[in-house]
Amino acid sequence: MKDAKIFLPELIFNGKKLIGKDVEKSTRKLGDLKGIFEDEVTFRLMDPEQVVYYVSSTFPVEEGTPGGLFMGITYLMPGKVGNEYFMTKGHFHSNIDRAEFYWGVEGEGMLIFMNEKREVWAERMYPGSLHYIPGGVAHRVANVGNDMLIFAASWPSDAGHNYETIAKYGFARRLKEIDGKPKLI
Repeated sequence: MKDAKIFLPELIFNGKKLIGKDVEKSTRKLGDLKGIFEDEVTFRLMDPEQVVYYVSSTFPVEEGTPGGLFMGITYLMPGKVGNEYFMTKGHFHSNIDRAEFYWGVEGEGMLIFMNEKREVWAERMYPGSLHYIPGGVAHRVANVGNDMLIFAASWPSDAGHNYETIAKYGFARRLKEIDGKPKLI
């Protein structure tokens, strides 16, 4: 074989971080999550600039490309508004039949699901846990621990995000700390 060239990858996933020139970062502050938490009085008393979570993502193909995949890592801070844990906004996919994988990297959390019939259930997230999110199911994650929750995800590049339905109707049940433990209410 003639001299083969060896290239270094342009993107590195070291288990906790995505590193590379095309990694995009976004941040959600408490003020961005208005309407998500039930205890609006406590919410208004908290610092709207407090970071609740941030996401590093890679989009190797254009959004909407059939057959492509995206990947992201979410870093969800510990904390609560009243007795509700800090959580992600939650969404259905715009292309409702698209599935997704989440996997736990560090910390403790709960992945909360809601189907189109508004049935709600949750799975515990922890380092190494793997979660399949079927199409037609909204999902959000809550940090139920005392440390940062880190989880990664991979989803189809044509899935899209429908945050509006959750913003308007919410999830049918809430994850709250009751007697020191997370409970769907």
